[in-house]
Amino acid sequence: MKSYKQLKSERKRVAVVGTGQTKFEARTPQKTYYELALEAAMKAMNDAGVTPENIESVVYGIYNDLFERQIMPDTYVHDYLGMYGKAGIRITTGGATGGYAFRSGYSEVASGLSDVTMVIGVEKAQDCYDWAQGKTTPEVIKSIAYSADMTWEFPLGTSAASSYAILASAHMDKYGTTEEEAAMVSVKNHGNAMNNPFAQSPMKITVDDVLQSRMISYPFKMLDCSLYTEGAYALILMSEEKTREMEVNNPVWVMGIGSSNDKSFTGSRTVNDRMGRYGDIADLRNHYESAAQAYRMSGIQDPRKVIDLAELHDAFSFTEIQAYEAMGFCERGKGGKFIRDGVPMMDGDLPVSPSGGLLGAGHAVGATGVMQIGEVVNQLRNNAGKRQVEIRNGIGLAHSIGGPGSSYCSVSVLGVD
Repeated sequence: MKSYKQLKSERKRVAVVGTGQTKFEARTPQKTYYELALEAAMKAMNDAGVTPENIESVVYGIYNDLFERQIMPDTYVHDYLGMYGKAGIRITTGGATGGYAFRSGYSEVASGLSDVTMVIGVEKAQDCYDWAQGKTTPEVIKSIAYSADMTWEFPLGTSAASSYAILASAHMDKYGTTEEEAAMVSVKNHGNAMNNPFAQSPMKITVDDVLQSRMISYPFKMLDCSLYTEGAYALILMSEEKTREMEVNNPVWVMGIGSSNDKSFTGSRTVNDRMGRYGDIADLRNHYESAAQAYRMSGIQDPRKVIDLAELHDAFSFTEIQAYEAMGFCERGKGGKFIRDGVPMMDGDLPVSPSGGLLGAGHAVGATGVMQIGEVVNQLRNNAGKRQVEIRNGIGLAHSIGGPGSSYCSVSVLGVD
């Protein structure tokens, strides 16, 4: 246990020193959620060269109790990993769960509370099953819809897709973004996933395939939407002092983290409120704020010039286009042109989601944001296999969002010395 004087020192430098992932799949009936978590944790510890005894605390990203059919599932994961006697905390912020879990793990080490922390995201979405009907998907969709306001919104039939479709429609109306431009995101990310052995949905598709797929919630068609997934991802975080002591190879440093929550009711986000400088719902203002915080902390003034790659949250194709703008990769309203110009392609100036993103790799909600950060880490280590992109400046970005109308956002900037 550290003394008060030891904890009183300046914020510590934090590195990611290990990553571990299970395959992302539609169903893993042969494994429980805590078995998936153990598989990822063991891989991450092996990658970092640490043992369970070295881990001082754990942060769990597990979004939905109904997925796991278990209230407080983190305590059972903690037990199964053999972490009893050590601190453990759970984060649940919708699709942003993994990003916020990473933020909490960073805080654990940066504050001096722990020198070695594990961040692990896990989800078993398809265990949410309607035994009477013999169906899974309706129950999964309903359990996610419980994240909407239960007094007014839920009874009107809201869903994750309809919640984000409002934002997409606003962007189309304000800036002229097209369904074809959004379809290009889906084509890119499903194609990128073909290089990712862990991905759920690697596919070679065309813009026409996306446009002709079944309508889900205008303007989202089936291939504009990510699939819910089962899987786990773990990261090992370590203080700079500990990396020297343990002679860690290839540490990837956390340069900056920014997080911002917007109003939960999308219709309440007016231009004239306190954060109105970012515009209306077409502009995802908490994404702008999160990116600005992360850039201030990391000292980045022109992200387009210095960031080598980004993993952006693309639960829906339009959201990636909006994120290009919010991350400062292009001007506001120019996200459609950004992809038409080929900038975010694997061989473009700023590759986005070489992993395949959520569309291609899958959306294991609690694990998703952890996976995105792990993908950036492995890219910066030049350890991403067939999906490796050119690393020039040694800086990458991960963007994690969730909640009703994307009310949560966390942006992490990572780099190598």
